[in-house]
Amino acid sequence: MFVIGTAGHVDHGKSTLVHALTGIDPDRLAEEKAREMTIELGFAWLKLPGGLEVGVIDVPGHEHFIKNMLAGVSSMDLVLLVIAANESIKQQTREHLAILDLMEVPKAVVVITQADLVDQDQITFVGMEIEELLQSTRFAHAPVVAVSAVTGQGLSELKATIERELSLSSPRRDIGKPRLPIDRVFTIIGSGTVVTGTLIDGALSLDQEVEILPSGNKSRIRGLQTHKTPLHSVTPGSRVAINLAGVSPAEVKRGDVLTKPGWLQPTTILDAGFRLLPQLNRPLRHNTEVSFHTGSAEVIARIRLLEKEEIKPGETTWVQFVFDSPLAAVNNDHYVVRSPNDTLGGGVILEVHPEKRYQRFRPEIIENLKTRGGGKTEEIILG
Repeated sequence: MFVIGTAGHVDHGKSTLVHALTGIDPDRLAEEKAREMTIELGFAWLKLPGGLEVGVIDVPGHEHFIKNMLAGVSSMDLVLLVIAANESIKQQTREHLAILDLMEVPKAVVVITQADLVDQDQITFVGMEIEELLQSTRFAHAPVVAVSAVTGQGLSELKATIERELSLSSPRRDIGKPRLPIDRVFTIIGSGTVVTGTLIDGALSLDQEVEILPSGNKSRIRGLQTHKTPLHSVTPGSRVAINLAGVSPAEVKRGDVLTKPGWLQPTTILDAGFRLLPQLNRPLRHNTEVSFHTGSAEVIARIRLLEKEEIKPGETTWVQFVFDSPLAAVNNDHYVVRSPNDTLGGGVILEVHPEKRYQRFRPEIIENLKTRGGGKTEEIILG
């Protein structure tokens, strides 16, 4: 199973594109309908020409809802970076692209939307701007498709391109340690609490006992669905809705992780490689308070710079994060950190349970981090 998703600036047609591709309107909230703006994550599914069915996550594009966008990014196997033909690259295009790059989303297809509103010369010009934008990212060779959700132009080509790109992808591994970062919680009358998310690292089955972290609440799987189809078991990479027994909606929230009991221990401190985004106009100082995003979770943290008092835009370093509340994560998970108004940077988690809070400016500690990471700082953090 694969999951694809959208990204891009507000009003560039992400939800309209999803609706045109799938026949499903991902905007489910009355406020979203009234404001004609995606606020929360939206979900749909798409059957590709060869018969493969993939989950679809639609993210909000407005800068005020970046944290909601971040909750959907980590589970994407392929992202549709949406750029309107009549507006080209905008502020949130750049910020979303920086997040996708930090999170190392495996593949991207750039979609030039609203192609019916401009002539071919404008589409060519936007394509040239996109090529320059992507040049310094992991998506430098991503295919570009121009479409119109109104006339249907390019939609068949887009579906074929998605299918071709996913055919080059490896399915998610099953290592026997299922994790479902929860991105939605709701109640169905007569059934009770339902959570949704993208399953990673293992399978789940009906009647299985599960644990919800970081709270440690136990539950049992009473029902499983993928794309509204009831199933007895689900495999990694599936978009899943799980009906939980014995847990109220008040006991579960987005950012929690559903897993099998006994192996995943939440943490309040971890080691990581960190890169400060080059487009920022200020350095980042030791002990700055940030919001830390991984999976669907957001936790307030202090960032401890282990080598310097501050780092400049574009620099990489080793850090420890100290959290205000427990976080359920594992080694090699990707993360992003933000200030109230800006995406600052991110990287890869090295150790979720370090032995101690390190003393700063200790060469032997830095060398140990490099050794455990398997290479130089830049190689580890930048992939």
